[in-house]
Amino acid sequence: MSNKSEVDMKDVELNEVEQEKQPMTEGEAGNNYAISPVSEKNGIVKVKIPDEESKFTGLSKEELMKVAGTPGWVKVRWALLILFWLGWLGMLAGAIAIIIQAPRCKPLPEMNWWNYGPLYQIGDVNSFTKSSDLKGVAEKVQAMDELKVKGLIIGPIHVSSEDEPEELKLTEISKEAGNLIQFRELIKAAHKRGISVVLDLTPNYKGKEPWFADAVSTVVKLEPALMHWLEEGVDGFLFYGVEKVSTAAQSLWEDVEVLIHNQTESVEKKKRVLIGVTEQSSPDDVIAVLNKTGVDLLLTGALRSTSALDIAHTVDRLYSTYGQTRLAWNIGGRIAGHLASLVGFAKVKLSYLLLLTLPGTPVFNYGDEIGLQDNETKNPTMEWEDSQENLTVSKKDEMTTFCKFFKTVSEKRSKERSLQHGEYLPLFNSTSAMAYVRSWDQNERYLIALNWHLEETVTLHLKHAEIPDHATVVFSTSDDKRVDEVINLAQLEVKPEQGIMLKFPYTP
Repeated sequence: MSNKSEVDMKDVELNEVEQEKQPMTEGEAGNNYAISPVSEKNGIVKVKIPDEESKFTGLSKEELMKVAGTPGWVKVRWALLILFWLGWLGMLAGAIAIIIQAPRCKPLPEMNWWNYGPLYQIGDVNSFTKSSDLKGVAEKVQAMDELKVKGLIIGPIHVSSEDEPEELKLTEISKEAGNLIQFRELIKAAHKRGISVVLDLTPNYKGKEPWFADAVSTVVKLEPALMHWLEEGVDGFLFYGVEKVSTAAQSLWEDVEVLIHNQTESVEKKKRVLIGVTEQSSPDDVIAVLNKTGVDLLLTGALRSTSALDIAHTVDRLYSTYGQTRLAWNIGGRIAGHLASLVGFAKVKLSYLLLLTLPGTPVFNYGDEIGLQDNETKNPTMEWEDSQENLTVSKKDEMTTFCKFFKTVSEKRSKERSLQHGEYLPLFNSTSAMAYVRSWDQNERYLIALNWHLEETVTLHLKHAEIPDHATVVFSTSDDKRVDEVINLAQLEVKPEQGIMLKFPYTP
């Protein structure tokens, strides 16, 4: 009895203390809401849910089959089926029409590894790094990869004495250059980064003439040496004075051509390149050497002219004769010297822009990317960032600026098909200026304008069916043209010693 009263008293206390837990009545909730009766006791909530007033049930299988067979539903199903197939056929026909009417992509030209980027010539390994040997060159492969270089031209590094053919050892590396183990490490490091290695095997490189007086006996020694270095993984060879040796030992030189070019049937299907160097500069003479020697690329003196008209004529003549896969463009070289010494500091960036945008393979001498100059020799010591303590701040800044511009243009060339293997269209040329367009299929087009004049600004009035009225600035060798600035091509101003690259889209 007492226990029951105690429970009742607890219930009363719960109701008094926790009124908010009690359910609202209809009056408390207002006339707009209907609240289901709820009761709570000792923390347990009881909710009363009203019974469902109605329950939906679908048609039974028998009812569905009966309805599906009626004439009305049969007609609807047939109509929907016909509409589906008509729609499908319509979309198929539309897709076929789009494919037929869409402009087809032009097939890519046949390219070799040396057509995809610059070649970098290191004629004297002793001047290139602190260690003064092939090991130091291997350690700098990453730096050359950042320049988007596709091939290194190394040496000569073989044993040779000036004008003494009996001292010639084409398969032996001179102690000054390093050793075979270092050379193998260089090839391994370069190949790992997709960079090929070309060996300068010019026999009498320390003498006045690149070949000894008895060229025949030298070429006889050359063939086994070529096989030796090919087995070591070399990707090609370079020779100075090719027109002389191909004349003095014609049949033997032809054997050399065959030996190198037959290596293209190797397992990796990578072609070996044969590069020649000549001092000839006129287009006709260059064409004659190319035809006589059978080299894949020929380095010449053609771009050392100070006349833009001569340069434009040379490019037009060679491009129309060979196309771009057999063309190489250089200004300096192991014997000619460095770019900055040949053209002057003011035209270094302009020369980068020219070499990296012409149709063909650009070739640079080591240090050209920082404006390295010749001193008492043609083999000045390379200036690396960690060895510039003797340079002034302004000189360091100048080298940094040159290198940054070189990398930017070289990277653009490596990414754009129009610059890599696009067609070449001359727009304008005079004694001091030239302009041309590089274009490929439906890719973005690039217009290059160059002014060699020392003092005069040139205004180009460019009009052609292949170009629009306006183009956008990509690069400029000076600061007067801003990147992404839109320029009127009918009034294109190019300042003295300035180069400009502009772009415009393909329009069908």
